[in-house]
Amino acid sequence: LERFTRQYIAGQPPGASEVNFAWQGGEPTLMGVDFFRRAVALQKRAAEELGRPGLRISNALQTNATLLDDQWGRFLHEENFLVGVSIDGPQPLHDRYRLDVQGRGTFDAVMAGLEVLKRHQVEYNALTVVQADNAAHPVEVYDFLVDAGFQFHQYIPIVERDGETGVSGRSVSPAELGRFFRGIFDR
Repeated sequence: LERFTRQYIAGQPPGASEVNFAWQGGEPTLMGVDFFRRAVALQKRAAEELGRPGLRISNALQTNATLLDDQWGRFLHEENFLVGVSIDGPQPLHDRYRLDVQGRGTFDAVMAGLEVLKRHQVEYNALTVVQADNAAHPVEVYDFLVDAGFQFHQYIPIVERDGETGVSGRSVSPAELGRFFRGIFDR
């Protein structure tokens, strides 16, 4: 972690005013708050040691939010993290594919994590995977995200390969994706 942090900061162009660390892939909160405390301390130390004391360091964390608690909320607020919450719409649409290891929907846990972010005044946005089930409900998805307090939305289409049919049943077609975005735009 120390080597990566140092190399990443050193690799920024001369005169750069900001460097962003984006933590995602799998579920980064599984590393625990102490890992991220260490990461932030290493970032600050590396910037100073590399003669870049004015370099603004920002951190973004993409999470399913299911593990967020008040300890996380305090840390994320204190260190000014931007948190992307993976959420695919209202409960029936979200829980279709976002399941825990027991096969249960994660919607309630995600919403509890979102409440932690709100309570601790952490900046957050939504990352929504557009798939075959929620693609037919653009207004419902959009209105839900707005009502939940998400001011910024990212929509990512899912296209999965399937060895038998070529594309999985979860995948969204170009026409479905177009109708989804058109529905949101019209809204």
